[in-house]
Amino acid sequence: MLGRMARIVEGLARGEDGVVRCSWAGSDPLYLRYHDREWGFPVDEDRRLFEKICLEGFQAGLSWLTILRKRENFRAAFRGFEPRAVARFGARDVSRLLADKGIVRHRGKIESTINNARRARELADERGSLAAFFWSFEPPASDRPKRLSWPVLLRMPKTGASVALSKALKQRGWSFVGPTTAYAFMQAMGLVNDHIEGCAIRERAERARTRFRRPR
Repeated sequence: MLGRMARIVEGLARGEDGVVRCSWAGSDPLYLRYHDREWGFPVDEDRRLFEKICLEGFQAGLSWLTILRKRENFRAAFRGFEPRAVARFGARDVSRLLADKGIVRHRGKIESTINNARRARELADERGSLAAFFWSFEPPASDRPKRLSWPVLLRMPKTGASVALSKALKQRGWSFVGPTTAYAFMQAMGLVNDHIEGCAIRERAERARTRFRRPR
């Protein structure tokens, strides 16, 4: 995956297009678009937030690129990850999903997604929106490293904020939402900006976070 990239420093690489990025983005066009346009940019749409927390659960034990390549199949299989629609899934839907070669056919993760859709509806009723709930766990600037670097990120598979988010979700009956999964979700949805210092996308993501109106 790094064949067409030139490493600059640990955690950064220059692609064949000349752009310096976080090296985890590799050279796959799909992954590059995800890194440049989605990862780290703030999201306040409940459907997208629900989709992401579910897909992070499906990723457990796999690479995110594997899930990303199947994302459109997941969206079709799970009715666009609309919580109200998924919450109505029953035993026939589980059987249908277990036979769907386009997704990850793991019974526990499939049943977890259906359960979490029901819990998501309850949570939205409780807090007004999923966005209001999730963004209440955005860590303060004082809890973030002053300078992000690859070794720092390797030591941060979970944080105090992700532990708190995981605990709050589990208390409400959610599953497949451990602290590491919660932190990956926070990184992807822009609750934190973990683009490496020197990545061309870091400042763009930070500007988006500055302009973003936090849901209440």
